[in-house]
Amino acid sequence: MTSTKSATNGGTDYNKKLADYKKNLLVQAEKIVLEEFPKRVIQFNELLEDEQFSYELLSSYLPDLEFNLPRPEVPVVADDAGPPKKRKCVEQNGELITEENGVAGTPIYGFVNGPVKCNKKLADLTDLVRPLLRNAVEDVNKVKMWILFLIPRIEDGNNFGVSIQEETLSEVRTVESEAASFLDQMSRYFVSRARLVTKVAKYPHVDDYRRAIIDLDEKQFINIRLVLTEMRNHFATLHDMITKNLEKIKTPRSSNHDHMY
Repeated sequence: MTSTKSATNGGTDYNKKLADYKKNLLVQAEKIVLEEFPKRVIQFNELLEDEQFSYELLSSYLPDLEFNLPRPEVPVVADDAGPPKKRKCVEQNGELITEENGVAGTPIYGFVNGPVKCNKKLADLTDLVRPLLRNAVEDVNKVKMWILFLIPRIEDGNNFGVSIQEETLSEVRTVESEAASFLDQMSRYFVSRARLVTKVAKYPHVDDYRRAIIDLDEKQFINIRLVLTEMRNHFATLHDMITKNLEKIKTPRSSNHDHMY
């Protein structure tokens, strides 16, 4: 009997905490729509108009074809030099490695002028945009939950307000998905560029790999501008859609607006 009473009290506490969470979320989400969304629109638009995101500076963001990697030179071998020495393969930790001059080790690529650094200018632009995308995902997720909690229980008839909620919810989910996709895209850029730099190091005589890095950097700059444009448009659209239909979203059925999932 005591355990049953304790479980009942525990369930009541959790239900109260859940109700408080919903109540706070409803207040936060409405504030985000009315105050934060307009701020986001202006923020993304100002970045687009900033000089550092201008296409006029695109050429300054692109590296030259050398990439700190020397061009290959054809080795000069004397006629009487004889055949090249064979390197002995030995097994170490279950892997075959080469042994030269009595020293065993794994061959690595070395660069005459030191390490090949990332495109610092593009990395700085990425670091500037990425926090904005993280905040966008968080805000839009709260708005999504806000609308979900406002959807009334399923009943026949008088579903016009519910259809507005569902249409708005679909748009919110699209924005959330695209913002998360933009974040993933920015992370994959550095991995793709690293692979190309490795190819240039391995095949320095193939100019196409060098050119591919330049094209990838140019594409990344264009993608960053596209992300800013799309997020500005998304926030403007969401703010416009929600504010125009705010009353229907908050009370889709005047007689049942207190009944939520």
